[in-house]
Amino acid sequence: TPSPSSETSSSSHLLLCPPGIKCGGVLSAPSGNFSSPNFPGLYPYETECTWLIVVAEGSSVLLSFSHFELEYHAACAYDYLQVYNGASRDQGNLLGTFCGHSPPPPFSSAWHVMAVIFRSDRHVAKHGFAAAYRKDACGGQLTGLSGEITSPRYPESYPNDAECRWSIGGAGGGGPLTLVFTDFQVEGGQGCGFDYVALFDGPTAAAPSLGRYCGSARPPRTVSSAPHLLVIFKSDFNIGGRGFKAHFYSAGECQEVFTTIKGNFSSPRYPNFYPNNLKCQWSIQLPLGYRIKVFFLDMELEGRSSLTGGCDYDHLSAFDSGAENGSLLGQWCGRESLAPVTSHSNQLLLILHTDRNTAKRGFSIAYVGVVPMNVSCTRTDFHIQIPVQSLAGLERNRIYLGSPSCAAQVVGSTFKIHTRFDTCSTESQKRNNTSVIVSTLYIDFSAGEQEDIHQYEVQCEPKRKEASVTLIAGPDSSRLSQAENLVDAQQWEGEEMDIREVKSQDTSDIVFISICILAGLLMVIAVVGLVLL
Repeated sequence: TPSPSSETSSSSHLLLCPPGIKCGGVLSAPSGNFSSPNFPGLYPYETECTWLIVVAEGSSVLLSFSHFELEYHAACAYDYLQVYNGASRDQGNLLGTFCGHSPPPPFSSAWHVMAVIFRSDRHVAKHGFAAAYRKDACGGQLTGLSGEITSPRYPESYPNDAECRWSIGGAGGGGPLTLVFTDFQVEGGQGCGFDYVALFDGPTAAAPSLGRYCGSARPPRTVSSAPHLLVIFKSDFNIGGRGFKAHFYSAGECQEVFTTIKGNFSSPRYPNFYPNNLKCQWSIQLPLGYRIKVFFLDMELEGRSSLTGGCDYDHLSAFDSGAENGSLLGQWCGRESLAPVTSHSNQLLLILHTDRNTAKRGFSIAYVGVVPMNVSCTRTDFHIQIPVQSLAGLERNRIYLGSPSCAAQVVGSTFKIHTRFDTCSTESQKRNNTSVIVSTLYIDFSAGEQEDIHQYEVQCEPKRKEASVTLIAGPDSSRLSQAENLVDAQQWEGEEMDIREVKSQDTSDIVFISICILAGLLMVIAVVGLVLL
């Protein structure tokens, strides 16, 4: 805080915090009011107050402000009020920091606890704030990037004559909202005239309807066209059910689909702390034949459980085949340096789960599609084949070995490169005391002024006629220092290859073997002739 002369004081006399002043505390009544010390007078200097609002479990807290006047600073670095979605001072729970004359918006907690912290420094006092809270048995305004809603008393039977409204969105998220029901059992009836859940594409019931549901069939996944979604649950005077459970998430920061050959994404608010209570997902969907290689550029999540040693709190999971019921490729937490992960198919789903507290910096990820190809070699030649459909739109001169003069040829539905070792910038090297032939395969995806060239190192051990291919530059060559051998990643599923070409042998070897066999036969004939004579 600067010196008194650099701030404009609202009072000519010095306000000292009276000895023994009390502020803050635990508020456990179903509803109540609280305010800054001395309100509506000027609050004292160097004061810190914490109010912990605790209502019945299964309910949420609705918080609103009727008056608000604190010292202003662009970053609220002097006097401020903070609202937390939970009990702890965890950055992931922080709903906002406020100062100045503009009151905070109404807040609804994600569970039954909310914390409010007020702090003043040693200069400039204002009149402070007045706030009110109440327990909301169901419904409320939900402003997080993701969250969960349930019917009253879920999973027990919901009460009769209930009416709940959840207004989702409107806290800076600009993308559509997705709502997914994981459980649903509501009294049925023709036209859903008794108990029902109604969805609206906006903040009020005047918005277009997205559906009205009852019975035991789960409603379909619903996506809004705007960053607002209204959910209304209503029950009549008799016959109930288990109710429902659903989760929502915002597109953009918390839910994205990637179809480009390479890309980058990160956890919400990265490199700042991610929010708590998230379920975010990123889906990568590439053409058939591709596999997806993921590089962890940075990762810091909440650490492992000290009891189980597992990632029981915040964690990132990767699923093959693009669905949660697919094969789990890995689950990570804490602060680790991770090796790249490669999918077994052309689709990959990554899901970030965060719990109610202890947020961290999050993660940054890059991915690249591994082009399906078959690389083989003889003692003198390289043979490379790539399905044309996997590089749709690319001209053959965008695919070359060593230099553009060694571009691929189109043979049927395949790009093919067949070249001798003494051409196409190949070179001989010693690796692990073994002589190998090495060259670089370039695939140029560049568009306009944006350069995008993927590089694969192709290698042959001539004596054993064994070839391998390794991705050496994709999303960011400066970050991909750890190349992973992709030999077993190059199996084509559903692609028929020209086996004769793949397994072609050096003709000089075949001639040599044929001469040896012929010489052996002539020798046997000569010996037999001598014996007969």
